[in-house]
Amino acid sequence: MKRIGLLSDTHGYFDERYFTHFASCDEIWHCGDIGSDDLAERLAAFRPLRAVYGNIDGGAVRFNYSEFLAFRCEEVNVLMTHIGGYPGRYSPQAYRKILADKPNLFVCGHSHILKVQYDNTLQMLTMNPGAAGIYGFHQVRTLLRFEIDGRDIRNLEVIEMPKHTVI
Repeated sequence: MKRIGLLSDTHGYFDERYFTHFASCDEIWHCGDIGSDDLAERLAAFRPLRAVYGNIDGGAVRFNYSEFLAFRCEEVNVLMTHIGGYPGRYSPQAYRKILADKPNLFVCGHSHILKVQYDNTLQMLTMNPGAAGIYGFHQVRTLLRFEIDGRDIRNLEVIEMPKHTVI
């Protein structure tokens, strides 16, 4: 069994509470718009990090991470990207990768809108953790935490944090 901490759209904003919320996790997954290589390094020093770059990410982040990441976690085939969409409205590039890779779990970011939805047509779960950073139109920062046990994806938790807080 693996416990996963999922976030996106930090835009370079680091919050120490990421470590508190992901303390029980085995891995952290970041769905792009990381914002800085320093932020990625801090996350990777805390837990193993799987990440993709997003549209705001520059040279160092794009050098270290790819646009798409396909991997297996337990018995679940995962596909991660930044601009992915959601069931019935996938981006053209993401849709082509989904058809080619046939993931059980598709994770993406970009929209700053938390959404978890099962795609009955493609037989996969889609997750967008919303935005964990302070930049953008969202009013609440969100993270996801869940478990993958064999083929099962379970115990999904939504973590909400105020957008503007004093730490």
